[in-house]
Amino acid sequence: MNMPAVGLPGKYQKAVIPAMQRQFGYRNAMAVPRVRKVVLNAGVGRIRDEKQQEAVRRALALITGQKPAPRPAKKAIAAFKTRRGLVVGYQVTLRGRRMWDFLERLVSIALPRQRDFRGIDPKAFDPRGNLTIGFKEHIVFPEMIGEDVPFIFGLEVSVVTTARRREEGIGLLRLLGFPIRDEKTERRT
Repeated sequence: MNMPAVGLPGKYQKAVIPAMQRQFGYRNAMAVPRVRKVVLNAGVGRIRDEKQQEAVRRALALITGQKPAPRPAKKAIAAFKTRRGLVVGYQVTLRGRRMWDFLERLVSIALPRQRDFRGIDPKAFDPRGNLTIGFKEHIVFPEMIGEDVPFIFGLEVSVVTTARRREEGIGLLRLLGFPIRDEKTERRT
């Protein structure tokens, strides 16, 4: 499936690949890390009301343009009042065109709309260069503007890359336009 070179895919082809080759010394453009997929997770373990779970499913479908998959509990935990097979969350995996469209909305609209947002903490990257961000409110996404929101829930967004090291993942997403804080200038608290 050929994608036209516009938006983030075009930026990746025209600007990110050459910059990553200069920065990390890749000899071949195919060796440059890329975004493999984006995974959204929303937990509904505490929500027992079926109408509220349906609202979570609808909101995730609106945000991603794809039907969320239910995630059942793998084992029973009495303290959490869960039984094996009980739906405790919903997950959506985005690839291709939907992934790039979602990333554009994430970078340009959702992240800046977060309350007290000062950039993505570099500690949010794992050793393999994958980024995981938590959102306390799902209403920061542009698809929720004008929607009747019965309640607010949190979700997690994981951007999975083919990077082999943390620095490569940070460099890739920074070049794609993610507002990542600088580790050196970050003040200690």
